[in-house]
Amino acid sequence: MDELIADLQKLIRQPSVSAKNEGIEECASLVKKMLQKIGIKSELLRLKKGVAPIVFGEIKSKQNPCKTLLFYNHYDVQPAEPFDLWDDPPFSGKRKGNKIFGRGATDDKGELITRIKAVEASLKTTGDVPCNIKFLIEGEEETGSAHIEQYLKKFKKKFSCDGVIWEFGYVDAKNRPIVGLGMKGLLFVELSVKESIRDAHSSLAVVVKNPAWRLIQAVNTLRNDDGKILIKDWYKEVTPLSKKDLQLIKNEPFDEKSFQKEFGITSFVGNKKGIEAKKALVAGATCNIAGFVSGYTGEGAKTVLPGEALVKIDFRLVPKMDPQKQVMRLKKHLKSKGFSDIKIKVFHGEAAARTNSSEPFVQNVKEAADKSYGKSILNVSNAGTGPMFPFVEILKAPCISIGSTYMFSRIHSPNEFARVDLLKKTTKCICLIMENFGKS
Repeated sequence: MDELIADLQKLIRQPSVSAKNEGIEECASLVKKMLQKIGIKSELLRLKKGVAPIVFGEIKSKQNPCKTLLFYNHYDVQPAEPFDLWDDPPFSGKRKGNKIFGRGATDDKGELITRIKAVEASLKTTGDVPCNIKFLIEGEEETGSAHIEQYLKKFKKKFSCDGVIWEFGYVDAKNRPIVGLGMKGLLFVELSVKESIRDAHSSLAVVVKNPAWRLIQAVNTLRNDDGKILIKDWYKEVTPLSKKDLQLIKNEPFDEKSFQKEFGITSFVGNKKGIEAKKALVAGATCNIAGFVSGYTGEGAKTVLPGEALVKIDFRLVPKMDPQKQVMRLKKHLKSKGFSDIKIKVFHGEAAARTNSSEPFVQNVKEAADKSYGKSILNVSNAGTGPMFPFVEILKAPCISIGSTYMFSRIHSPNEFARVDLLKKTTKCICLIMENFGKS
């Protein structure tokens, strides 16, 4: 464990903020060296100048060269701001008892280390790995994995595999790992409107239109108070959950009180409870205001009438929702409601993906998780988003999430941390997954 902790601290101390292009090349080189150090042949794959390289690693099994398991991870991290909310420097990698703090401690450098150390343990113990192992470690996940599809297509032969272990997996409040079978998709857009060439004195609000009100009125047509999206045909292609999916969701534990306590809330959207809350997390589409900017937002008062306003919105998509189709539906909706003057900028679109629960690979992973942790939970789909769809579509391989991310580990927030005990259990779990996969 001492080596695992030291290597994780080394990774945390190398900033790799993709949003700022900070330390990306340096971190990619560091990861490559870590793979090479334990005997994994590795290289940096590139598309073009300005695009973060992928660290590719491969080690072939002597005993079972016919089966290949791919580990997908990322070495980039979210920005650390606001710095003043961190108890210690965000790239310190400081350990306090059972926790290691720092940006990327969990998302995703902690997860990556468990995969590397599992392979290292197998090589040290047996001199071999139970199946062929490949690493695909990208540097743009935190900015939307803009080039992952191009990478998968260009280097399809290199990445070919029989199964994919996803970049992370949650561990719930009772220390049970969540074996995730899918990820929701995402559509991120910006709506903006300009009413005048500059900000004005707010006394002119009786004659000059306020763009903020215009946007508020437009956004208010997108969904109702229960969270249902009101855009025509938004759910048209969605396939209802199967009986098996519903049974898995029903059996999945969800501690509503602990969840609400963690976020300081007293109820859920639409006052959902029990099975309805769980179904929403697994298979509910969302329309979320991620940011609203207009006028004066500093301290104190300033009587200003803004000249323009913008709102950033992310839509979580479920399987069969095509991001491009959804954009067209959004545009038609705004036009039909009389908001054709509002500009729409699309930042990112990603489809959802799901692995069938009857896939044999699922049982391989669950058995390993049960043995390592004592008990695991099958989850039909994670509430978050990742580029799982192109992996399933291009590599034609099932993808499963399993990992050490404690659900309240403050990922994307100040004081992000990884739990040492969960890193240890997950490393053991990955070892068992490789063994099970090699035998199957």
